[in-house]
Amino acid sequence: MDAADVPDFDSLPKVPDMPQGCAWGIFDKGDKKDLIGTLNLLTPSVVKAAASEARDGVSISLNWPLNAMTIPLPGRIAPAHKQMTLREAGISEGVGWDDEIHFNTQLSSQWDSLVHWQHQPSGLAYNGITVTKEALSVANTAANTMPTLDHWHAAGGMVARGVLIDFKEWSEKRARSEGKTGEDAIYHPLDGHRITVEEIEAVAKDQGTEFRPGDVLIIRTGLTEVLQAPRPEDFAKLQGGKISGMHGVLESAKWLWNKHFAAVAGDSWAFEALMPLKEDGSVGSPNDLFLHPWLLSMFGMPIGELWDLKALSDHCKASGRYSFLLTSAPLNIPGLVGSPPNALAIF
Repeated sequence: MDAADVPDFDSLPKVPDMPQGCAWGIFDKGDKKDLIGTLNLLTPSVVKAAASEARDGVSISLNWPLNAMTIPLPGRIAPAHKQMTLREAGISEGVGWDDEIHFNTQLSSQWDSLVHWQHQPSGLAYNGITVTKEALSVANTAANTMPTLDHWHAAGGMVARGVLIDFKEWSEKRARSEGKTGEDAIYHPLDGHRITVEEIEAVAKDQGTEFRPGDVLIIRTGLTEVLQAPRPEDFAKLQGGKISGMHGVLESAKWLWNKHFAAVAGDSWAFEALMPLKEDGSVGSPNDLFLHPWLLSMFGMPIGELWDLKALSDHCKASGRYSFLLTSAPLNIPGLVGSPPNALAIF
C-alpha cells in the first residue's frame, strides 16, 4: 500500500471501542483480514529505492549471539546448544555432525510479532484478533489466521531502507562539546533516559539523515554492549530498573505512525524506555508498556529489540552514511511469536 494513501494518525477511521489512532482494517484487502501490518508499506517502488543503498559492497550483521545475554531472566530459558555426531544420533555410520538448539526467542536479538503484546483493556492483538494457543498451533502458515512472523515469508521477508539513529554517539559527542570528560561524557543506557521525538529529529539532522516512508527506524543506546560484558557498577544500575529507550507517550506513537515506518528496532530491551510511565506521570511496571500496545496491536508495526548495533555504528560514523539496505528473514514456522531477525545492513 502506498504511504500516500495511508491516513495520518488523527484521520484514521474510528474503530469501535478503541482509541483514536487504531489502524485496524487499513491494510485489509476486501474481506481478507491483514496479518502483516506496516510491512504493507514495503511496496516494489520502496524496495527498489532501498536497494540503491547497497553500493559499497559492505555487509554488517545486526544479530547478537543467541547466548550473549549474561543475566538470567525469570521465565526465559538460556539457550541450550547440543552437538552430536551422526553416529550418536543414529542417522549414519558416516563421519559428520548434527546439532539442536533450544532457546527463547526473546533472550537475544529478536522481532516481536503482532501477537507478542496485546491491547491490554480489550485483550486483542493487531486487527482485532483474539489470540489463542490453539490458533497458534496450526500445522502450516496457510491455515494460520494469527498475525505472526511466518506470514513475512509470503511477502518476501523484509527488504527495506534502514536508518540508524545513533543516540549514544550523538549524546557523547554533545557531552564532549560541553567540556565533559571521562565517565561524565559517556552515555549509559541503564540511566533510563527517555528519548523524545525532538531528540530523534535532532540526531537525524546532525547525521544528515532524512526519513522516508517504509523506512525501518533503528535506535542505538549501547545496551547490548553493556549487557554482554557488565561491570559491577552496571549490575548496580540494573537494580534500578531503568533502561533507556524511546519515550512512551502519545506524541511518540503519533510520530511513528505519521512517519509511515515499516518497523522499528533498537539495541534496547523493549525499544521504549523502561520502566514505562503511567497516564498520571508516575513510574509504572512492565504491565504499563505504552508503545508496545500502540505499535504491535493498534498499528501492526513490528518491534525489534536487543539488536547488535556496535559494528553498524562504527561503519556509519566512519562512512558518514546512516542509511542502508536492510534485509531480515525471521524463522519460518507456523505461529511464530518472536524470532531472531537474521538482519543484515548492506552498504
